[in-house]
Amino acid sequence: MQTNFTETQLADPGTARANEILRACVHCGFCTATCPTYQVLGDELDSPRGRIYLIKDMLENERVPDAKTVKHIDRCLSCLACMTTCPSGVHYMHLVDHAREYIEAHYDRPWSDRALRWMLARILPYPTRFRLALLGAKIGRPFRGLMPDARLRAMLEMAPKVIPPVSRNDDPQSFPARGARRKRVALMTGCAQRALNTDINDATIRLLTRLGCEVVVAEGAGCCGALTHHMGKTRESHATAAKNIRAWAREMDGDGLDAIVINTSGCGTTVKDYGHMFRNEALAEDAARVSGLAMDVSELLVQLMGTGGARTGNEAKDGVAGIDAAPGKGVFAPPAEVGDGLRVAYHAACSLQHGQKIKTYPKDLLKEAGFEVVEPADSHLCCGSAGTYNLMQPEISAKLKARKVRTLEAKAPDVIAAGNIGCMMQIGGGTGVPVVHTVELLDWATGGPKPPAMTRGGGTPPEVPILR
Repeated sequence: MQTNFTETQLADPGTARANEILRACVHCGFCTATCPTYQVLGDELDSPRGRIYLIKDMLENERVPDAKTVKHIDRCLSCLACMTTCPSGVHYMHLVDHAREYIEAHYDRPWSDRALRWMLARILPYPTRFRLALLGAKIGRPFRGLMPDARLRAMLEMAPKVIPPVSRNDDPQSFPARGARRKRVALMTGCAQRALNTDINDATIRLLTRLGCEVVVAEGAGCCGALTHHMGKTRESHATAAKNIRAWAREMDGDGLDAIVINTSGCGTTVKDYGHMFRNEALAEDAARVSGLAMDVSELLVQLMGTGGARTGNEAKDGVAGIDAAPGKGVFAPPAEVGDGLRVAYHAACSLQHGQKIKTYPKDLLKEAGFEVVEPADSHLCCGSAGTYNLMQPEISAKLKARKVRTLEAKAPDVIAAGNIGCMMQIGGGTGVPVVHTVELLDWATGGPKPPAMTRGGGTPPEVPILR
């Protein structure tokens, strides 16, 4: 694509990066075939190619964004399926993120939009505030039909029936490896996940310590910054991310880290991009170090367990060639219930398969553990969660959710597994099939308790010691 930015414009690092991305686009339109919003709405401007034209015009002419441009960019899920499809390697993620930052700085949104975004930015990244908000939503849920705004109704409907108690395992501390220590890793405990589902971090700690990892919850680490980053609130997102970078850098420079483990794929995609986000800031070096150590939990588990299987995308990188071999073999001792052919429908979170290019690891691990793994039709399409998307674009999100649930249930699964809390909440709100995190199933298959979501009585008490 030909661009006409001036030298003055290109002096801005964000614009310079946008120019690189725009020039890589050849207008082929392959992206329209895998774009969820184009599939639902059928509007060229609701496809990556259409949005790229809108962004180019807005940035090149330095114009104040109009309502039409903002509407179509707001409708983007940032699922990044277009990046998987694009034959030219257009890095759409960096482009749309910069466009959102530009819109946030130059567009005067209606007061209701500003209020909603302000509220979400000040609640969701903070577990205690989010818990209180969930409690309020739970109380107000019976009255959701009275809400005039669909977005407010979506917020009330989001509240889970049961709000889990606080897990003290999320407090800063260190969990020793069981047996000989093989690795020392930091676990990102996250923000919304700590309020919505404490079983995931608990299962992750159990599983990793069982496999010989010392697991550290670093003092000062918290929200990855993705929620505000995708709203274009760069100053807020960078402030949050900087806390993580400093917290993990202290651990790296102290007793050292072999990995920074992330069990929410949306967070993982963002943390792996810290090097780019902070490339022109004082924390650039530490941010790059953090990005270099960041791993989805499935990546680390493949190393620890020596699981085989086909590799694609990031899974084919040289780093995976160093998988620890024998120590992980034989670790699986699945319960009889698993051996009887428990069917798991695996939902591939967009941020994992498109954002991080991790496609086979979770399935390899589940199969190795003895589960029967099935995948829904059109597994590349988004479920409609996408961070805060299901709250800000509830109509489109509901259509994507219904389609995803329908294709998952068509596989007649006993349980649905995913690697992202947002997807789990979205899908769980539309089906009676239990929805659990992949690590919960792997924890169960290696001697841990049955995932609580699969038991009527709430499951077995966790075996992780509460140290603080």
